[in-house]
Formats: sequence, structure tokens, C-alpha cells
Amino acid sequence: HDRDSGKNGQVVCYAPHNLPFQLEKSIDNYYRLVTWNYLDREKIPMYNITVTASDLGTPSLSTEIHITLYVADTNDNPPTFPHASYSAYIPENNPRGASIFTVMAHDPDSGNNAQVTYSVTEDIIMGSPVSSYVSINSDTGILYALCSFDYEHLRDLQLLVTARDSGDPPLSSNVSLSIFVLDQNDNVPEILYPTLPMDGSTGVELAPRSAERGYLVTKVVAVDRDSGQNAWLSYRLLKASEPGLFTVGLHTGEVRTARALQDRDALKQSLVVAVQDHGQPPLSATVTLTVVVADSIPAVLADLGSVRTSANSDDSDLTLYLVVAVAAVSCVFLAFVIVLLALRLRRWHSTRLLQASGGGLVGVPASHFVGVDGVQAFLEKYSHEVSLTADSQANHEIFPHPNYVDTLISLESCEKNDPLLTSIDFHECKDEAASIQVSSVLCTF
Repeated sequence: HDRDSGKNGQVVCYAPHNLPFQLEKSIDNYYRLVTWNYLDREKIPMYNITVTASDLGTPSLSTEIHITLYVADTNDNPPTFPHASYSAYIPENNPRGASIFTVMAHDPDSGNNAQVTYSVTEDIIMGSPVSSYVSINSDTGILYALCSFDYEHLRDLQLLVTARDSGDPPLSSNVSLSIFVLDQNDNVPEILYPTLPMDGSTGVELAPRSAERGYLVTKVVAVDRDSGQNAWLSYRLLKASEPGLFTVGLHTGEVRTARALQDRDALKQSLVVAVQDHGQPPLSATVTLTVVVADSIPAVLADLGSVRTSANSDDSDLTLYLVVAVAAVSCVFLAFVIVLLALRLRRWHSTRLLQASGGGLVGVPASHFVGVDGVQAFLEKYSHEVSLTADSQANHEIFPHPNYVDTLISLESCEKNDPLLTSIDFHECKDEAASIQVSSVLCTF
């Protein structure tokens, strides 16, 4: 508004041309400030606009007004990662919960439109969900290991990490993350050849006695499940029954003769070969080889049999000693049992004799004991014999000792009633009765 008149009161307004704004005249002296280009808050969040109003007088008079314009944010930018992909490395046998890597996305928006959360896209790795291997902090983007990785089973994981803002509608972006498991020297070299027999004995190799220097006897083959220098193997001869006769290739594992075989060399040579990796600390394994020296096939078979026999001689001797000891103990025990049974049988037999001679005859008919003609004749003879002397009329009667009669009756009863009595015991009883007869008392009337 200009209070002058005529041209001096005519006003013209304009704005700088280097800004994306312009003035549009509506009616009378009213103007509108409008944009003529897109505004990008992420590039220029604020504008200082100077509007100038000038009259058409001479000289022209003008005035200015300053407008500060703030550009409001809209969620027009998704979170972005600095790189298209990432790689992370973690040593195997790591502790659970160890930090693996940190991802970070930037959102140029402001407020909630710039608040980013992180997540790992669910996937299946070797039959298990990816959430069983790793987890991510949704606010910080730190990735953690949920298990201890084993390089021999899982060497890398391919993940897809998503960054999402909190705008309405939310925007997101993805980035690929490769996690590589670093190998540790945690595996001992494994010997593939020579394979040991199932009985645990050493492997046997054959070498002719005519072998010259450098003759290839055998080759030790080993592998290491680790990788890199942890799987680099070297071979060396650790022990030999005859030093200087064989050599082992450092990198090949070939066992060769260091000189020609001679007659004085033993038929059986024992070698211990060590296989070692180059890890830190190094791990090693050993194998024992038995080399049999022979000129012909029959000799080879004979030497092979002698080697196997000598290998098992200690075990066979120990087994023989054990068998002899068990047999001796068994015999002693059996003899003890037999003696014990004999004593018990003798005691039982004596008890039966005492019972039969004591109260065993009570109530038994006399005809039961006269079944033997000899016993009855003996009783009749010695109970009724009368002799007359020449010079007198005195009579002499001889009576057998009562114990003698009882013994004979008991002997007869035992023979009939007890079939377990042996002939030896029976004769012993008769001998005892005869001795009693000799000591009988002679009664003279």
C-alpha cells in the first residue's frame, strides 16, 4: 500500500528469482507467494524469502519484508544402508551370545519418519531356521550368535537384514549380510592308510630282501578336516626299530628304504610315523607300521604268521595263566567238597550203627535177625556147648560176650536195612566183631 497518488502510489512487488517461489497478484495490491518448483526438506529444510515492494515514482521508493519458511517433513525416504552388502567373520567354537557384526541404516527424514528398526528375514539354513543361529537388536542393529559355530559343519551364513522406518506408511530397505566362519585348529589329522585291523594290531607291509635304496615300501595317507594352514600336513619318522633303514617323505608320506636291505637286518621292522598339521598349536597323529622282509611268497606268509603270533604272544600267555589258575582253584574246591561229603557220610554211617546197636532192636521180632544161617548156628553152638572133663564131672559152658552178639545182630540188620552201606564198611564191621570174639569172656562153671 502506498499513500501517494498517481504513479507514485502504484506498487510493484517481486521476490528473488533464485528461489523456488514467486509472487502472483490476485486483486488490487494483494499478492500470493507460491512455489514454482518441488521442495525437498532433505536438501533445504528452511528458506529466508525477501519480498520487495516498489512504487513507480521518481525516484522510486521501496520497502522489504523477510519471510522465514520451514519445509515440513513427509515420509518420502526409506532407510538406506551405506553399502549394498556386508561381510562378517566369526571364529568357530565361539561362545554363545558373542557379537558378530553391526548394521546401520540412515533415514534422511525426521521424527518418526527417521526412526529405524532392524530385523532378519526368516529363512531355513541346513534344516533349521535362521533365528536359531543369529539374532539382531532391533534398535541398535547389533547381530549376536545364538550358537557355537563349527567350521566343519557350517562355513557361512547368508542373511537378509531389513531396516524399516516408523512413518505412515512405513518404508523399508534390505541389505545382504554374509557371515563367514573362520577355521580353528580343532581337528587332529586323520590317517586313511594304512587302515588298522579291527583287532587293534598294527598294519603289516611287505618288502623284499632284494630291495635297493629308495624302494617304495608304502605310503601314509592322512587328511585334516580343517582348512588353510591348519590342514597342511607334514610327515616324519618318529621311531624305528632300526634307525637309518627307512625314510619318510616330508610332504608325501612315502615310506622308502634309505639303503639296501642286508642279511643282518631283522625280518620284522617296526616304524612309527607321525603326521602333524601347521595350526597353532599344531596337532598330530601317529601310526605304527610293521614291515616284514622276505624274498618269496611262502617266506612272506611264514613271516607274516610269525609277526602275528608274536604280536599276540603276550595275550595268549596271559590267557593260559588265567586258565591254569581257574582250573587249579576249581580242583581244590572240588576236592574240598568231596572230602566234606565223605566225612558227612562217615558220620551218618556211624550214627546209624549206634542207633541200630542201641535202641534199634527194641520191639523187633527175633526171627528178623536169624535170617543168616551163620549167625543162628553161631548162637546155637556157643550157647549150648557143654564139655565134660576126665577127672571130674564139672561142666564148662562158654558164653560169647554180649557185645559180640549185639554186634553181629546189628551187622546183619544194617546189611539188610541199609542199602547204602558199602562192602568195605561191611567187612570192617565183621573184623570188629571178630576182635570182640577174641576178647570174649570165658565163663567156667
